Amino acid sequence: MRRRRPPKTTPVSLAVHPAEKACFEEAMADVKRFPAPPIPARPSPPAPLPLQRQKDELAVRTALSRTLNSDEILKAGDEWLYLQQGQSPALLRDLRKGRFRIQSRLDLHGCTVEEARLELAAFLHEAQQWRWNCVCIVHGKGLGSPGRIPVLKRLVGGWLMKHQEVLAFTQARPGEGGGGALQVLLGWRRHQHRN
Repeated sequence: MRRRRPPKTTPVSLAVHPAEKACFEEAMADVKRFPAPPIPARPSPPAPLPLQRQKDELAVRTALSRTLNSDEILKAGDEWLYLQQGQSPALLRDLRKGRFRIQSRLDLHGCTVEEARLELAAFLHEAQQWRWNCVCIVHGKGLGSPGRIPVLKRLVGGWLMKHQEVLAFTQARPGEGGGGALQVLLGWRRHQHRN
């Protein structure tokens, strides 16, 4: 079945007769024009979602939920001490007294939790290659963290305890970072060799 074309329409003339125009203008002579209403302001865009912060907080909660054995960590005030099982307490005492020379340093200031974890893993790999025995890891005091809680301080300690080559660690001496850093003593097995 063929479709029918709509009938053609003739355009309507919009011309106004001069007499009508004059009459209209006379009737409107005393009318005052109102100003146009202001254009409404654009609503401000919604605040961005803090996705990285949410990921970091989830990582912190997950890491902090892991309970540590009482023999893994000794706490004296807010000072962190760790001695690997089977190591002599004299090792920890000598580390606290600064009898080991710090051979390298890692600063984690400004890192997210995931960045800090990756940086620490890479640093320990480098320490193994260079056979460093004593290093300093600066985690900060948490003054810029929500609630001023030193999140990285606890996480770094937990991560270090998972590495077999970490024999001991203690809070750094005042000249090396104090409560914002750890001095870490490393031991390497003989069959490990430098790449």
